[in-house]
Amino acid sequence: MHKIFLLLLTLAISVCNAQSVPGNSELDLRMMRIAGELRCLVCQNQTLADSNAELAIDLRKQLREKLASGMSDQEVIDFMVQRYGDFVLYKPRLQPSTWLLWFGPFLILIGGLIFLVFRIRRLQNEDRS
Repeated sequence: MHKIFLLLLTLAISVCNAQSVPGNSELDLRMMRIAGELRCLVCQNQTLADSNAELAIDLRKQLREKLASGMSDQEVIDFMVQRYGDFVLYKPRLQPSTWLLWFGPFLILIGGLIFLVFRIRRLQNEDRS
């Protein structure tokens, strides 16, 4: 009796896991790879692949449908960018509108180092006087 119960329990758990994890088909792998490159518009700090928000789930379904219809990976990404803007890209493209985003931290670091060097020199000159 216990063996039958354990067998049924194991079977039920296996069915639940199979339903919650997407299949390993090539289409699902492509969809998850693309979802890993796109930002969840609700969570904003997670990719579509990582997010469990309803919108993210809907967008993953939409990605899968686009791929199933024969669109290439890049066409699907371009479609999402056209529809939601560059913000949907988890790693924004390097273009004039994102230069500050890409190079701003380095400019701030260089500016801080220059300020620090001038400040130290000024303090050393004051000590000599």
